[in-house]
Amino acid sequence: MTQLQSHPSALVSTLLDGVDPGPLFTPVEPVPGLTLRNRFVMAPMTRAFSPEGVPGADVAAYYARRAASLGLIVTEGTYVDEPSAGSSSRVPHLYGERALAGWRAVVEGVHAQGARIFPQLWHLGATRRAGCDPVPAAPVVSPSGIDAAGRTVGEPASTATIAAVVDAFARAAADAKTVGFDGVEVHGAHGYLLDQFLWERTNQRTDSYGGPAANRVRLAAEVVAAIRDAVGPGYPISFRFSQWKGGHYDASIATTPDELAQVLVPLTEAGVDLFHVSTRRYWLPAFEGSGRTLAGWTKELTGRPVIALGSVGVSAPFMGAETEGQETLSLAPLVEELERGELDLVGLGRAVLADAHWVKKVGAGRAADIRPYEKGLEGVLD
Repeated sequence: MTQLQSHPSALVSTLLDGVDPGPLFTPVEPVPGLTLRNRFVMAPMTRAFSPEGVPGADVAAYYARRAASLGLIVTEGTYVDEPSAGSSSRVPHLYGERALAGWRAVVEGVHAQGARIFPQLWHLGATRRAGCDPVPAAPVVSPSGIDAAGRTVGEPASTATIAAVVDAFARAAADAKTVGFDGVEVHGAHGYLLDQFLWERTNQRTDSYGGPAANRVRLAAEVVAAIRDAVGPGYPISFRFSQWKGGHYDASIATTPDELAQVLVPLTEAGVDLFHVSTRRYWLPAFEGSGRTLAGWTKELTGRPVIALGSVGVSAPFMGAETEGQETLSLAPLVEELERGELDLVGLGRAVLADAHWVKKVGAGRAADIRPYEKGLEGVLD
């Protein structure tokens, strides 16, 4: 891919250049019992449109519009019931009668459109600032009391706090199942709490949660295992992970396939059914000396289906300059990776934020009618 030369409105017309997207529209059952109408997944995107953490009718309508053509919706990150999980009273949470009633309406609306839906379970960890809502008095929870820049943000999490975090994720998953969600996703990416334990820079512990990869993955694996115990067999669990972190795009939790296996295999054994692989550019090789993508390596190492995410349908990578973009948005590489067995599902973020009917228009060969994503429009998009 080369530098961006065209405006996004011109680039969207290149989505179908040289490709038949038909394979992306075939029904699929990535996890037993989870049948999807196509391979497209709406990725989580924080919107902060849920006052007091309760999703309202507007949130239900927002997801239902996109559910009309997508196979699977993964909601915006939802705070688990641990006091330090969040930093905004407008981001939804997954606990309490009012919030669960709001989510039930969201689920019903998505199901009415023929799609499936997972909530993403979220704890910010050290990215939370002290004194923030919804629980201003709560301390900042992190592996080692530092953030990604090495600044002190509090005390290292105690084993009691770690146990409380595990319990909070499990309760949220059980509530999600009761509400009617089709599965759950655990947010272990982008520099948030579980990822802070995975990453050596933010995890400098010397106990059983720190040091080698087998220890750093322990919290995430305990969370997954507790969720599995709470929801029982056959209920899908997705785990989202990334190499990059917010503001640290060159970060990595693994520099070789062997190191990646040390992280992913314990998660698989704990109960993960599906991995959501978040990259900034889905087509790039994961490791030097190999042409295989991070999604491809994940599937190879775990045997689990994968969602590949990273600049599908948009001109530039997340939080990147327009000069980092590409000259074509053709879906040909996606189809090629699907045929090579490197991915099962395709994550869409900003593309479906900008145009709720993106999938439908691509399927109908109407790429030129798609509303392109452009920076600065987030506050007005529906």
